[in-house]
Amino acid sequence: MNRLMKKTISNVRALKIPRKYFCTEGVKVAGSTTGEASNEHEKKQAINKIIPQYDIAIVGGGMVGMALACFLASMPMTKQLNVAIIDSNPALASGLHIKKEDAPDPRVSTVTPASISFLQDAGAWKYVEQNRHAYFNVMQVWDYTGLGYARYNARDVNKDFLGCVAENKVLHNALLSCVKDSDFKTTIYPLRLSSMTLNTSSMSIVEENTNSVEPSSAQGHGAKLQLSDGSSLYAKLVVGADGGKSHVRELAGIKTTGWNYSQNAIICTVEHTSENVCAWQRFLPSGPIALLPIGDKFSNIVWTMSPAESNSRKSTTEEEFLKDVNYALDYGYGPRPTSGLLGTRDMFSWFKMDAAISTNEFFEIPPKVTKLASERMVFPLSLRHANSYSSKRVVLIGDAAHTVHPLAGQGVNLGFGDAFSLSRIIAEGIALGSDIGEVNLLKKYEAERRSGNIMMMAILDGFQKAYSVDFGPFNILRAAAFHGANYISPLKKSIISYASGDHKLPIFL
Repeated sequence: MNRLMKKTISNVRALKIPRKYFCTEGVKVAGSTTGEASNEHEKKQAINKIIPQYDIAIVGGGMVGMALACFLASMPMTKQLNVAIIDSNPALASGLHIKKEDAPDPRVSTVTPASISFLQDAGAWKYVEQNRHAYFNVMQVWDYTGLGYARYNARDVNKDFLGCVAENKVLHNALLSCVKDSDFKTTIYPLRLSSMTLNTSSMSIVEENTNSVEPSSAQGHGAKLQLSDGSSLYAKLVVGADGGKSHVRELAGIKTTGWNYSQNAIICTVEHTSENVCAWQRFLPSGPIALLPIGDKFSNIVWTMSPAESNSRKSTTEEEFLKDVNYALDYGYGPRPTSGLLGTRDMFSWFKMDAAISTNEFFEIPPKVTKLASERMVFPLSLRHANSYSSKRVVLIGDAAHTVHPLAGQGVNLGFGDAFSLSRIIAEGIALGSDIGEVNLLKKYEAERRSGNIMMMAILDGFQKAYSVDFGPFNILRAAAFHGANYISPLKKSIISYASGDHKLPIFL
């Protein structure tokens, strides 16, 4: 009898189901080789039998997707979540390495004070400050006709700066470092998303049998994601942070509204003889050109023009390109602005009230560009907006939800705002005991972000269209608008606050 009982117990133990396959501490990379080689066969067998299950799957590990992970890691209600990050960029798995002696990368972002505050609270901004970056407290914007200009100063709204320019790789590395240095349970899958199957029921644990035939209990899962290597995972919520050509958005059947601009942006890093400390933007007939400080004696150029012009300027010699840049930033296309237009300063004096500090600042000439310090890169421009940001088990953030014209550098800031808002909504849902994939919860995020994003897109699109017209009377109206923004103090302060990331819309807009 004892022999029979021992044999029965032994058989039961042999049938014991393995535990779920989770990353339990720090950031793990799926498929990484750890442990003794003798255990590899055992591990592979266990993985083949079990489909990993996560609370959230973030598809897209760029700046916005990684910002979401960072925000989730910093909040008490969400820091216990299991999160998968799916991105085929191999640098995420191996780690991003930045050498301070390297020339700046031409891909940069202008981060607003509001976004900086989000990143500081999450613990990510300190990593940005360890690498090259440039705060600026003055911005000058002017018209190629010479009829109007405006200068904005951070002191007008009692801020220390208007923004900070940093290379995308610096921001990306900071966010990844923040997640890695936390105890947030995150697994990085260096793969592409192949397909997505959604189920509207609540989550439950699912295991596959050895023949990979999915049992009926799989009906309890919210979303099944198939990856490019044939593996799968489950998630209660899928976040599409995979850019303007979002595969998540496509698989979820979410349509977009928008159009392509007949413009490209050419970007590059340039060098001066002395440090640039101001952000400059000049509106030209073919589109705006921006000169942004990025630290030391370097600046970044973002120049919008027709596709034909961009292709030509990308391939021209360095000497010719620098000549074109300086011509566009200073003496080309029209005269330099004067301090007044038809007595504009006096015209608006009745409405100045508490005059802004920068009202009395005169037009300045941008620093001359002396050297090209990077390759020239060209990107087509478009405007796209998702008809919905969310559906059952799926939500979109960043460029997956909206792409905008780069003339004000607001794209990544809208994405950071999305990520912060979504993380907070998820935390509220957990506090109330809600399913984080429920559409009613996700619609709260959409309601919070959609109107503000649309307004910003409309303003940027309006600027793009207004400065694509070169017509005498219309030029006068544009110049009057510039002077109004420069001399009407309440309007000026409102514009600065809005551009800095405050939610309140500028008056008169």
